[in-house]
Amino acid sequence: MLAIGIDIGGTKIAGALVDEDGAILAETRVPSPASSATLIEDSVVAMVQQLAAGHEVAGVGVAAAGFIDAAQSTVYYAPNLSWRNEPFEAKLTARLGLPVVIENDANAAGWAEFRFGAGRLVSDMVVLTIGTGVGGAIVTGDALFRGGFGVGAEIGHMRVVPGGLPCGCGQRGCIEQYASGRALLRYANELADAGGIGQTLAERRAAAPLDGAVLSELIMAEDGGALAALRQLGGWIGQASASLGAILDPQIFVIGGGVAQSGELLLDPIRQAYIEHIPARGYHPVPEFTIAELVNDAGVVGAADLARISAERRLRGVRG
Repeated sequence: MLAIGIDIGGTKIAGALVDEDGAILAETRVPSPASSATLIEDSVVAMVQQLAAGHEVAGVGVAAAGFIDAAQSTVYYAPNLSWRNEPFEAKLTARLGLPVVIENDANAAGWAEFRFGAGRLVSDMVVLTIGTGVGGAIVTGDALFRGGFGVGAEIGHMRVVPGGLPCGCGQRGCIEQYASGRALLRYANELADAGGIGQTLAERRAAAPLDGAVLSELIMAEDGGALAALRQLGGWIGQASASLGAILDPQIFVIGGGVAQSGELLLDPIRQAYIEHIPARGYHPVPEFTIAELVNDAGVVGAADLARISAERRLRGVRG
């Protein structure tokens, strides 16, 4: 059973024809007309028609950054797109004649990781995606957690510092302000200001502002200042994971995003901070911490699989 997955971002729209094993059979991408809801819709329709040509497709899954309702049909709010209470599922279904499922992009990517990636052997999993912000997805009892209104698992906006740094969500002290790629750059700049182990960071900054590429290069070269910044980041991720672990008790935490390419250099401080902050330390089971296996394709693969599963359920209902 084939399905199409669409991943809508602020700069691009990616699409893929995906089989039931998560393998991509065909894919395409176009620039995202983020400022126009009509143009986004037109682009998705054209992409689906292109990918579906010559194939029997069970359904279409659409992943988008934003708040999606519990019925997986309406986008309440998308920060980088011109959607406000957008009935996207109904519009696409009417134009395509195919069943459509709408899902938050972090949930879709996390589901792909659960089904076909690092979480495929467990029943309970948390994904943390460390990028410009902090995204996440939760799987409990083999099911994707969405919450009562469909907008659960906004892990990046779990508050960890009362009255802390201001966040784009309107609150203060969210983990996104301490465990994101932007936070890593802030730590690196603070170390560069302090001198000592931050000397190399200061020297590189004198030539050009520090960015993710420079930090990645210095981390892989095991520069002391860059590693200190990474350990600070990992400490916050581990502390937040301990809070999540106390509530959700997952078997595995999967870390994704650009910073995840640091591998064990990032995972080690995460594990240490987790163990330090978990309740009943020494007696509470410690989950596995690992790096995400599916990277750029996770959104389209997860969205397609959710559409396929939805189609299978409809078929079972029809057949009794």
